[in-house]
Amino acid sequence: MKIRFGFVSIATRLWEASPTKTVTFKRYCQLGEEKGMQKLLEITKQNIANTKRVLYYNTAHQIELYRMSSSIVPLATHPDVNWDFVTPFKDEWKELGDWVKTNKLRISFHPNQFTLFTSPKPQITQNAVRNMEFHFKMLEAMGVQKQAIINIHVGGAYGDKESATFRFHENLRSLPKTVKQQMTLENDDKTYTTDETLAICQKEKIPMVFDYHHHMANMGETAFQDFLPAIFSTWEHTQLTPKIHISSPKSEKEFRSHSDFINLDFIMPLLQALKKYQHDVDFMIEAKMKDQAMLQLINDVAKIRGVKRISGGTVEWK
Repeated sequence: MKIRFGFVSIATRLWEASPTKTVTFKRYCQLGEEKGMQKLLEITKQNIANTKRVLYYNTAHQIELYRMSSSIVPLATHPDVNWDFVTPFKDEWKELGDWVKTNKLRISFHPNQFTLFTSPKPQITQNAVRNMEFHFKMLEAMGVQKQAIINIHVGGAYGDKESATFRFHENLRSLPKTVKQQMTLENDDKTYTTDETLAICQKEKIPMVFDYHHHMANMGETAFQDFLPAIFSTWEHTQLTPKIHISSPKSEKEFRSHSDFINLDFIMPLLQALKKYQHDVDFMIEAKMKDQAMLQLINDVAKIRGVKRISGGTVEWK
């Protein structure tokens, strides 16, 4: 069994390399259309350049897994801006994609929590479709749209989870097929449990990203160990390695909040279960210290008896 490790968005060990710099709509309006557009172009160019720096950093450390920032392009989905963020950076997007493909990196996106398909309001669904299409356009611009995923949560329950689940299936029909083919769903820490999310994934033939911390905060009726084979099976048609989100509680009192680093004891039950099934997985680290937390966890896991570190970002456990 091989486990690859990755992190989210910002490499904390790189100086001034944030790919999330932005400009508010208010500031955009204050600048005026011409200067406002210049500002959007300037910030987007910087965010793409910083994304490239992070990809270089990952390759140097043999880290094959990376979640790109959803904030690379400011105001990309704002209905009153709606600007072309692909054409001005055609070469830059291609350069990112070429690096990803050449170095066999696995990238993904995770749109914000407002990307909902369970809402009774049509406008919310339209916004969700627009946001998913935006992320897909970035993947297309990089030329990796058939190998990368866009992960979201099921959404809210609105006081009636059964009706909300029905709406999810209905509203999802608004999403273009090409975009849906690249989406995944993740269990959350308050509303949709692992078993509920899995059932939706199975019905829609969508791969499921299992979030271990969320499961421990929002358990269903079945132990996660018993769900793993079914979760793995949702990935079979993609030929991609199943992905698992890893974080640990900040404290007992703030159980749902992510800690700076990963507590190995907290995730040991998951590691033991995975060892039993001997199925390759990818771990996306969601700790506050990002790349530092990831590298620390790799070191900790590599010290487990029987585990061998086979690259900077991968371990093997037979």
